[in-house]
Amino acid sequence: MPKTVSLVLSPQKAADPQAIVKALARQTGHPVQVDQHRIARRSIDARKRPVRVNLSVDVYADGEVSVPELPDFNYRDVRQAPPVVVVGTGPAGLFAALRLLEIGLKPIVVERGKAVGPRRRDVAALNRRGLLNTESNYAFGEGGAGTFSDGKLYTRSKKRGDHRRVLQCFCRHGADPAILYEAHPHIGSNRLPGIVQAMRETIVEHGGEIFFQQQVTGLWIRDGRAMGVMLKDGGRLDGRAVVLATGHSARDIYSLLAEKGVALEAKPFAMGVRVEHPQLLIDRIQYHGEPRGQYLPAAAYRLVQQVDGRGVYSFCMCPGGFIVPASTEDCALVVNGMSFAKRNSPFANAGIVVEIALDDIPELAVKGPLAGLDFQQTLEQFAHQHGGGGVVAPAQRLADFVAGRPSTTLPACSYPPGVTSSELSHWLPKAIAGRLQTAFKAFDRRMKGFVTNDALVVGVESRTSSPVRIPRDPLTLQHVHLAGLFPCGEGAGYAGGIVSCAVDGQRAAEAVMRYLKA
Repeated sequence: MPKTVSLVLSPQKAADPQAIVKALARQTGHPVQVDQHRIARRSIDARKRPVRVNLSVDVYADGEVSVPELPDFNYRDVRQAPPVVVVGTGPAGLFAALRLLEIGLKPIVVERGKAVGPRRRDVAALNRRGLLNTESNYAFGEGGAGTFSDGKLYTRSKKRGDHRRVLQCFCRHGADPAILYEAHPHIGSNRLPGIVQAMRETIVEHGGEIFFQQQVTGLWIRDGRAMGVMLKDGGRLDGRAVVLATGHSARDIYSLLAEKGVALEAKPFAMGVRVEHPQLLIDRIQYHGEPRGQYLPAAAYRLVQQVDGRGVYSFCMCPGGFIVPASTEDCALVVNGMSFAKRNSPFANAGIVVEIALDDIPELAVKGPLAGLDFQQTLEQFAHQHGGGGVVAPAQRLADFVAGRPSTTLPACSYPPGVTSSELSHWLPKAIAGRLQTAFKAFDRRMKGFVTNDALVVGVESRTSSPVRIPRDPLTLQHVHLAGLFPCGEGAGYAGGIVSCAVDGQRAAEAVMRYLKA
């Protein structure tokens, strides 16, 4: 069995395998070979100067050799196995399908968007020419929103399932093994498409099926049980159960369920803006003025502040990243963030969002569970109206936004379609704009220089979480009123982010197995 050794090294030494071996030898009192250790965890400590790297290293005894920590996933041939319909190919849907292979059930996966190859071309057209394909974009298509939204794999939800197995599965399909030990693992939007395609190939090679550009328009229910889905082209996909993993941008699914009398619930969510700084500024703040150099990553931050009974917090922070157009509907504007694996853009961006409680939704009593969707959609339409046409986004210098004054000029921005000056506080709801202004002042006290006119506020960040929950039994994970329907992931209101959605998808697959055995 290996012995775990803790090291605290300079960033330069932590990047040098020989320096790590020498430090291990000093710590253990005996020589250590390169193939006799494995990094178990790596994190950066930037709380004070000088910045240091903390390493947790497994050291093996003489005769033992470090081996990659990848289990045998034992995917079965399921060509003749009972079928299970999986709706959506985001993290929840893909990991549900992969887990079904291990269990011995046949996943029949249906996706409204395109496969990742042609989807990339639609995303490029959106970035370069502002051409929005409402069925193939940053939200819809193979891999879901995660494919082109950075690939951050950090999660605080580690008690709901085997999150480490999710990371191992990513490695099994081509991700850098460093995600197994980095404190804040990240894949990158340039690498995720290949990984997503490899997952699809695993599903197909083992007998699963995937149907692209097929929009679900209804549930196939027999004897009070969900047995499949109806498609827009008039077809039907049959199975023994349905895993619903559509993501929270598929608003038509909520309307479809509501029309069929399937129970839904309104839930709290969050909305706000995306803030972009020069990366050098964030580096200077977080690394205490020290030059980052080649051994430290682009600096990140995580901020939270309570303002008038609501949390205001950073979300999906993308160091060395880009702001991207995440709209899925014409005449509505949404922004999000992403970064490539190297995180080498000169910009840093993050969503800064305000909690929206049910009491904040004006028409909840009238519109019921879908009132939050309307509230969300109205803000996106405001952003479009105050933008520059198409997906050109409204923006304001950060210090101007905090001071409540217009910006006559704007600095450079990473957002590919471009930005136009707009006084966001004039059209954002006061409950959001006022709390943001107060929170930004508090953030500036913690990160001196955060509020600056070298930074931009870009609107609007509205898809951080679902405003609707599809209620399910906490033990069986089935919908509370419809047997055989297993809502999961972000769209069902039970997860947020790639890893937690993937874990929830795995749990849904296991729940299907128990359901079919009962």
